[in-house]
Amino acid sequence: MAKVVVLGAGLGGTLMAYEMQAELGAGDTLTVIGQGPRYHFVPSNPWVAAGWRDRDEVEIDIAAVMKKKGITYLDQGAARVHPDENRVELTDGASVSYDYLILCTGPELAFDEIEGLGPDRFTQSICHVDHAEKANAALDAFMENPGPVIVGAVQGASCFGPAYEFAMILDTEFRKRKIRDRVPMTFVTSEPYIGHLGLDGVGDTKGLLESEMRNRHIKWITSARVHHVEDGKMVVEEVGDDGQVKKTTELPFGYAMMLPAFRGVAAVRGLEGLVNPRGFVIVDKKQRNPRYSNVFGVGVGVAIAPTGPTPVPVGVPKTGFMIESMVTATAQNIGALLKGAEPAAEGSWNAVCLADFGDGGVAFVAEPQIPPRNVNWSAQGKWVHLAKIAFEKYFIRKIRKGESEPFYERWIMESLGIHRLKQSR
Repeated sequence: MAKVVVLGAGLGGTLMAYEMQAELGAGDTLTVIGQGPRYHFVPSNPWVAAGWRDRDEVEIDIAAVMKKKGITYLDQGAARVHPDENRVELTDGASVSYDYLILCTGPELAFDEIEGLGPDRFTQSICHVDHAEKANAALDAFMENPGPVIVGAVQGASCFGPAYEFAMILDTEFRKRKIRDRVPMTFVTSEPYIGHLGLDGVGDTKGLLESEMRNRHIKWITSARVHHVEDGKMVVEEVGDDGQVKKTTELPFGYAMMLPAFRGVAAVRGLEGLVNPRGFVIVDKKQRNPRYSNVFGVGVGVAIAPTGPTPVPVGVPKTGFMIESMVTATAQNIGALLKGAEPAAEGSWNAVCLADFGDGGVAFVAEPQIPPRNVNWSAQGKWVHLAKIAFEKYFIRKIRKGESEPFYERWIMESLGIHRLKQSR
């Protein structure tokens, strides 16, 4: 009889629990440790921030779903993982022991690394539904007195798609309200070029996104390092290829949303052999930690090396499709161990993304995610906007039902015909 513990109940942790349950034998137990009883669909946060979705439309009582599935769910969160003791210490002082631990914590948001950054200071965020609600309230106030807007991602960020989405969604909303002419917009990003996305581009994302920004009159600053933020002012340093600051600009704003850098959560940060210096979980191709062979890692909290050197640090994103492949491989590998076999499954680590721009969008497929690639494709059109709306409804419905089928692969790859593209290449 084995005790399997999943730490984290976001996208990766929820899918992990669903798929892991199918691999358990008689007498094995599954426990999920989350923070609170609610799950929210992170890709919908730009819509929540724009006022296009209400919170209850994108949230699920995940504790109730887990209970219905017979999975033990603890909502107090983890204070510290003790891998040498096979134990997770909870925030209330209790502990949960394990035979196998799957770390699906997601990241900690490093707002504190830049003075004035974050929803508790002078910029908004769409990384969490709480932040998105606050961003929407700030946007409503901004609409009463429009002015300059800044959207982007700071140095060390590893998630760029939502920043592009939110910039375009805001542009769409401002045009609907007939105030776009009163709102100069600037996109500030640590990427070396527009459309890099932490992936050195996918297909022609550089051309597609630059064209989109020109058409929408959104200026941009790349290789940007945010020095600090004040109330209504952001100080941005443009860094040259030699790593030296070539220009410093003070950008005024009435509204700003900047994605932060990520780091590993406090519960694992600093554990030698388990995480890297940034606190991300070290895993091999089987999603298994080299030092602690009964610990696996999945999702945004996993360490992945950058695609290459850039003037300003840029991380690698972990898209939903990539996370799903990690989940499936991990479930199969622990399932093999429970049966006395050796792990053999490896995640594909491909990237499939739908980026909604409010009235259009860009889709891309990178197989594998890190170049060189077998498939390197991108496209744009109103169909992306419609597809993301349909996918949101599909995904949330599946999570509510507790179904473990591969959401991204089944829906995106088949419904959009990308599997045919893959076969033709």
